[in-house]
Amino acid sequence: MPRSLGLSLYNLFGARPAPMLPPGAEQPVRPPGRLIWLHSSDGETAGTLAELGRRLVRDDGHNVLMTGGEAGGLLHDVAPEDAPAPIKAFLDHWRPDTLILSGGEVRATLLAELGARGVPVAMVNGRVPQLARGGWWPGLLRQSLGHVSQAFALDETAARALRKAGLEGVQVAGRMEEASAAIPAVEADRQALAEAIGTRPMWFAAAVPEAEEGAVIEAHRAAQRLAHRLLLILAPADLERAGALKGRLAEAGLDVACRMSGEEPDSETEVYLVGDPGEYGLWYRLAPISWLGGSLSAQGCLRNPMEAAALGSAIIHGPRPGGYGAAFGRLGAALAARSVASGADLAEALGDLLSPDRTARLAQSAWAVASDGAETTERAVQMIRGMLGEDQ
Repeated sequence: MPRSLGLSLYNLFGARPAPMLPPGAEQPVRPPGRLIWLHSSDGETAGTLAELGRRLVRDDGHNVLMTGGEAGGLLHDVAPEDAPAPIKAFLDHWRPDTLILSGGEVRATLLAELGARGVPVAMVNGRVPQLARGGWWPGLLRQSLGHVSQAFALDETAARALRKAGLEGVQVAGRMEEASAAIPAVEADRQALAEAIGTRPMWFAAAVPEAEEGAVIEAHRAAQRLAHRLLLILAPADLERAGALKGRLAEAGLDVACRMSGEEPDSETEVYLVGDPGEYGLWYRLAPISWLGGSLSAQGCLRNPMEAAALGSAIIHGPRPGGYGAAFGRLGAALAARSVASGADLAEALGDLLSPDRTARLAQSAWAVASDGAETTERAVQMIRGMLGEDQ
């Protein structure tokens, strides 16, 4: 038959050396109970898949195996080569109850073996599908996707390509969110600070490295000429810089209160110096504008922009996204963040966003992007529960 011929040719002529575990590493033992296998072929969305896995562990108590990306507390193994012997050995060892694929790579041998074993397969973060090995294999892509029951595509282009390749049950869902973006805060602290600050305009500079301190200070001083009561909440990236930074702010003629010393802002405070990263949720809630530190410097952005987006703080950032390129790409596509190229641009952007209407529009757009990602993650969780025959 042509379909079996395609798979036979694929396995005969396309084999490559199998990846190996690092020297000295042993394949983890499979724990008892149900096991969900997550595989990412797309480094850009691997973090979102790992977060989905952590959610399944935390909420449902399942064992979750991650391949193709950083596991971050999940079971982890090297993905097998897409050839009969390594695939069978891998499946015999792990005995997954379901497989969730992320990306567009289609592993024909793996999907055929899972189909033979009756293991359900679904796809999230779906892209335009491609076989794991190049070449022309008659009918193989369509045959392989026949083993995938459901797919959440990133966009309409990917959805059309998946349907054209023969996959039914495709929905355009967008990206899952990488982390629990709405980080917590102590409500009593928020209320007390909101009362102390009152109606003053404010902005938050999050995780600011030493290289960006000057730009933040100059931006604040420039913005004060437009709003003389403006308060800057400033969190250095390196807490050991707090003392030196306080001195630098004082040298710039700014009145500083330091939270690490137990001080609270009063009507004369121009800069509130804070430090505890665990309180970032507090500052994002209080400040209608947030600058994301590191994004003007070589190391790149040091905080996930979706944290600010999920809590309604309008985002200003530089050209260096760090490890958050995908998140910044989503925000940029939705015109949901203000990008600047230099410290001078930061001052200009901050001045523009002192307009409450502009800030509100930007924050609302960013919140919508973050909320869409959270909704997609929730849909993926419900889909997996359904595949396992669990109550939704």
